[in-house]
Amino acid sequence: MNFLENIRLAIEGLATNRLRAILTTLGIIIGVGAVIVLVSLGRGVEGYIASEFQGLGSNVLFVFSSAPESETRTTIQPLSTLEGQALADPRIAPSIKQVALEYAVFAEIVGPEGSTRLSVSGVTPNWQEVRQWFPQPGSAFISQTDIDDAARVAVLGTTVVERLFGDKTADPVGQTIRINERPFTVVGVMTEQGAGIGALGDQNEIILIPITTAQTRLSQARTRDGGYRVSVMHIEAASPEAMESASREIEAYLNQAHGINFQGEQDFSIINQATILDSLGAVTGVLTAFLSLLAGISLLVGGIGIMNIMLVSVTERTREIGLRKAVGARGLDILLQFLIESLVLSLIGGALGVALGGLGTWIGGLLVPDLDLSVTSDAVVLATFVSSFIGVFFGLYPAGRAANMRPIDALRFE
Repeated sequence: MNFLENIRLAIEGLATNRLRAILTTLGIIIGVGAVIVLVSLGRGVEGYIASEFQGLGSNVLFVFSSAPESETRTTIQPLSTLEGQALADPRIAPSIKQVALEYAVFAEIVGPEGSTRLSVSGVTPNWQEVRQWFPQPGSAFISQTDIDDAARVAVLGTTVVERLFGDKTADPVGQTIRINERPFTVVGVMTEQGAGIGALGDQNEIILIPITTAQTRLSQARTRDGGYRVSVMHIEAASPEAMESASREIEAYLNQAHGINFQGEQDFSIINQATILDSLGAVTGVLTAFLSLLAGISLLVGGIGIMNIMLVSVTERTREIGLRKAVGARGLDILLQFLIESLVLSLIGGALGVALGGLGTWIGGLLVPDLDLSVTSDAVVLATFVSSFIGVFFGLYPAGRAANMRPIDALRFE
């Protein structure tokens, strides 16, 4: 009996019990669809995170205080404005183009139409250049005069505008808000960024004020070196190629400034965009793998269902098997017939699962338009391979059982 005849007999056998065959494939359909949707979602989140950080440029470093790894040092000496000014000196760090400083203070903000509590960022005028995030046309940013006078002026993100003025399209420039009971004049609104998901949060939930105002009027941030405390240094290297040398220069200077003699005693951390993307990518990758593993349980259940239904089919068709063997069918022919039936069930389930995954991905793209969700070819190939493997693996035992039947015993079966 040739291979095509085995395929014809297998399809006829499945067509005889259409409803049972459809119900059997449900586990495969759901499992394959879930895997495709979750893989697409994971890749969409990774792509979204990467695109959100691309605006920072490829040559930005972030320096902030952190706990030392070594047990020989337990104190943390805060970063200061004087250290930031020193790092901006090309004689100390020639690989650095400019340094933008930020000092964060948690505060209560009250506007004409509402209030909110969030972290207010005191920044230097070049913060917008380093972060590549600028005010809307017609809006102003923090100026050097504002820094010198510790002026009570503020630049708002669109989310904060909506909370304080009732509508994010409102023009708050020139109006007054209160930050920790102190009046501030709004001088600008930042251009709207993507709303953000997961770890990124809402980037538009931001209030920027002069760093000197945050350090003196909203807090007492004096440091022992005569400067003021800094939460984050945003450091732009001279070029992407200068990132490594800039990082070494920062570490060498801060080691000396903080009296650090041994590796692991650093009370600061230096990270760049690539490090952030790698960390977030690792988290989303593990999450995607974990969710895909859970979805894979459906495939296992579907495979067990196929094995169960094929065993039932072998039992129901025992006399047919005996008759075919009696007229000359080989054990291999019987094995192929039932193995092909199992494979066809899995492939049909896999194809419908791909369609279901495509539909789920499309719906997900509509619900979360910020994510670029699509069914990739490798996901389809993986789904086809997995469904084929399930068909062969879980169909092998029932097919082998049918092939090993003795004709005389099969014909006597009632």
